[in-house]
Amino acid sequence: MSEETCASRVDALLDELVGSGADVGLQVAVIRHGRTVVEAVRGAGPGTLFWAGSTAKGVAASVAHVLVEQGALAYDMRVADVWPEFGAHGKGGVTLRHVLLHTAGVPGLPPGTSAADLCDWDRMCALIADAEPWWEPGTRFGYHAKTFGFLLGETLRRATGERISTLLRTHVTEPLGVADEVHFGVPPSLLSRVARQVGAAPARPEPGSALARAMPPGVVPDAEYANRPELLTSDVPAEGTMSARGVARVYSALLGHVDGVELVSAARRTALAETAVTGMDEVMGFPTSWAFGYSHFRPSGHGRPGSTFGMVGANGSAAFADIDSGVAVAVMRNHFVSDGLTTAARIDQLIVDELV
Repeated sequence: MSEETCASRVDALLDELVGSGADVGLQVAVIRHGRTVVEAVRGAGPGTLFWAGSTAKGVAASVAHVLVEQGALAYDMRVADVWPEFGAHGKGGVTLRHVLLHTAGVPGLPPGTSAADLCDWDRMCALIADAEPWWEPGTRFGYHAKTFGFLLGETLRRATGERISTLLRTHVTEPLGVADEVHFGVPPSLLSRVARQVGAAPARPEPGSALARAMPPGVVPDAEYANRPELLTSDVPAEGTMSARGVARVYSALLGHVDGVELVSAARRTALAETAVTGMDEVMGFPTSWAFGYSHFRPSGHGRPGSTFGMVGANGSAAFADIDSGVAVAVMRNHFVSDGLTTAARIDQLIVDELV
């Protein structure tokens, strides 16, 4: 197992991917036991930020876990205790734990919801507060594709008085020195650093399906959607914009490998990666299992439940940590295609071959 070989193989693969046109811009960061093994970029600058879609859900979950670690929140606190309006229609039993596990039962959005609506925080939170639950909280699992960020973000705002973007900066990214590299809403002053997404539109959810009810046509992500300045600069915490270096450093800190920054205890780290939910995904329509606010999924397929935790995004971005190997990995890209995770899978396989 060789760190030097890993770096050179990733470099060669990035040359191949961009040279062939399979990718346009790529960033890859690999940190092992706190040591940067790979920090590579092609078709973009080292300071470029990439829209990363749902990869940001792992960052949002991490903010909540850090606040629980600090005693500001509790997993079993009821959302309605801090956000009374949310208790409507029998949702009073929903807890922060249910939110993190996608078992809260409110994945749906009105059919006409638009990208512009997502930029209106108060409107989105009011819609979610008044939503009829799809199931009794905690009894089923269903991916909260768009509602997750507002549900978690408003719960945190009501409990702490601070927006989730402020909490991210104060408690996570500033202590790690990456405050300008990991965002929900990008500060307007940094908008020029965001890579433009390119590529064909992905397949749309089947009309009338559970996924279509959770993600109406107006909010299905594609390159045009991801390039909208008003979306990029708004807090939509189910999505986000970041650099590979920045988010890999967040996951390295969650592993306990960043000197001087203790985001979570060793016991909580173990809890984050443990399997918390197993069963049918009522939104996506297939069986799955989830860790505590994260996916077990590693792009190469080598993630071990109980060791790997992170998230992937619709455009093929990915960021995750692996406890067994001490590795934190992030892949950012701006070629929005339906098989985008193929790139992350190939990169991750090299990392597995050399470092795991």
